[in-house]
Amino acid sequence: MMSESSSFVKGVVLGGAFCMLVTLLGHIKVGHRTKAHHHEHHHIQAPNKEDLSNLSEGERMELSKSIRVYCIILVKPKDLGHWAAAKETWSKHCDKAEFYSSENVKVFDSVALDTNDMWMMMRKAYKITYERYKDEFNWFFLAYPTTFAIIENLKYFLLKKDPSQPFYIGHTVKSGDLEYVDGEGGIVLSIESLRRLSRVLEDSDKCPEQGGMIWKIAEDKQLAICLKYTGAFAENAEDSEGKDVFNTKSVGALIKEAMSSHPQQVVDGCCSDMAITFSGLAPNHMHVMMYGVYRLRPYGHTYSDALIFLPPAG
Repeated sequence: MMSESSSFVKGVVLGGAFCMLVTLLGHIKVGHRTKAHHHEHHHIQAPNKEDLSNLSEGERMELSKSIRVYCIILVKPKDLGHWAAAKETWSKHCDKAEFYSSENVKVFDSVALDTNDMWMMMRKAYKITYERYKDEFNWFFLAYPTTFAIIENLKYFLLKKDPSQPFYIGHTVKSGDLEYVDGEGGIVLSIESLRRLSRVLEDSDKCPEQGGMIWKIAEDKQLAICLKYTGAFAENAEDSEGKDVFNTKSVGALIKEAMSSHPQQVVDGCCSDMAITFSGLAPNHMHVMMYGVYRLRPYGHTYSDALIFLPPAG
């Protein structure tokens, strides 16, 4: 999408620097899971700018319009601050975004799921989503309210991916023999994987509800178990240089780590230029990220992106 993809990371890093000034004086909120040292899953990469250089203008326009992302944000009343921040910031760039709440909340529009159990919330949200939108969208992005997403980068990553294939994307983690996408960084399902999931959700033996299980399993792991029965597997998303694009930590935490491990290359050691998500953000940090990613631009620079992804009107 971008011949100058660094325009995004400039904004992100500047935003991250502001976050650092705040968080280093107080507490840095870090994702609670750590990255596994060894993976056996497939690694799928974003296209590079050369992949788009030979496309005609008409082909580029068609590509821009063909990728439609529906965003699911799982929330609870205790998340009102994050809920408001997500509603006012990145979620506006989805082709359609809806909040799925554990219960009805008057101050915000949401789809009430009438359960506090995260796995039950997730499976109900996916079921409703498939029933309502299976013919309207081809990619389905699920996030928690502490996640900040750059939807344009997600669409760019998905350019050469086939939504009719059964796979799902994010930051993968290995737990025993199970490979799953960490929900903290966001989960992207193709329409085919969502279709298969909608079927297996009806099979209590392969995909049980939480109440039927002997012990509690995290919802992202339970999702992986159900999808494994359908032949849909987790794929780790990386940029063309092999860097993760779904991040389970905040920009501030990643910069702090890079300052320790790569003091001479903080930016290169921190994050991908085409990062899609960051997690563990406080509400005010989401607004800072919005400023850094979408509003802050160096005067006099021009951008010659091969593709343009526009958010919905308004």
